[in-house]
Amino acid sequence: MKQQQQRSKQQLYHWVKPEQQKQIMIIICMAPLYAVTSFFGLVEVRAGEVFFTILESIKECYEALVIASFLKLMYCYLNVSTSSNAVPDEIKGRLIHHTFPITLFQPHEVKLDQKTLKLLQLWTWQFVVIRPALSVLVVSLEALDMYEGWLSWAITLVLNCSVTLAMYSLITFYHVFAKELAPHNPLAKFICIKGVVFFSFWQGIVLSLLAYSGVIRAEHKFLDLSQVEEAYQNLFVCIEMVFFGMFQMYAFSPKEYYSTQEDVKVDAVKGEQEKKDE
Repeated sequence: MKQQQQRSKQQLYHWVKPEQQKQIMIIICMAPLYAVTSFFGLVEVRAGEVFFTILESIKECYEALVIASFLKLMYCYLNVSTSSNAVPDEIKGRLIHHTFPITLFQPHEVKLDQKTLKLLQLWTWQFVVIRPALSVLVVSLEALDMYEGWLSWAITLVLNCSVTLAMYSLITFYHVFAKELAPHNPLAKFICIKGVVFFSFWQGIVLSLLAYSGVIRAEHKFLDLSQVEEAYQNLFVCIEMVFFGMFQMYAFSPKEYYSTQEDVKVDAVKGEQEKKDE
């Protein structure tokens, strides 16, 4: 946590590209937030389902914010906006190769244009909307003691489809602009975010299946099965976020802004010198 705090301070100290670095600050707070909420889940291990659902919803809503911030960061790196009426000539016409199951509703090959960029953005933003909306729905259903059986699995399926489409959109975006994004180490950044999102998501599903099949059991009198399952999930997340936090320090290093800040200082000195000469 101290290393993560130090990394945040370094980003703030070398605050020379606010549009990019605001998104980075949002992203690098993801691992600490996951760790803190999971720690509270461990401390209050005997709490009810509503409490655990609220903690999970906090992580899910922030996860959606991180996905949106990552896409915006990529657009900032490229200096491309979907709000403009034209795509830069150097990137217009590039081929996007879709794979199954996207080919069920999209051609196998699509040429890059403004419409395609907006579609990729839409595929990402659907998750940003669906994730918090379903989180609120789950909390409400849990409070009414209705979140169980087929309804639980149906919501999980919708979330799975939503997050998969969002991640597919980001992967496609990366492949299309791999050359332009290369100086910013985008692959490490993407793996870092994908790792946190997918690890937590699929880990939760696996634990639910293990609990449902009887592999995970409530062997303590003061804990029921759902609390044991939540305890495992929170414990694993606390441990995993330590490693993801360290990887974030590499993926979102502020070093790429060091030279920029020095250039700003040099330009400022030159400007003052020119004024004196006049």
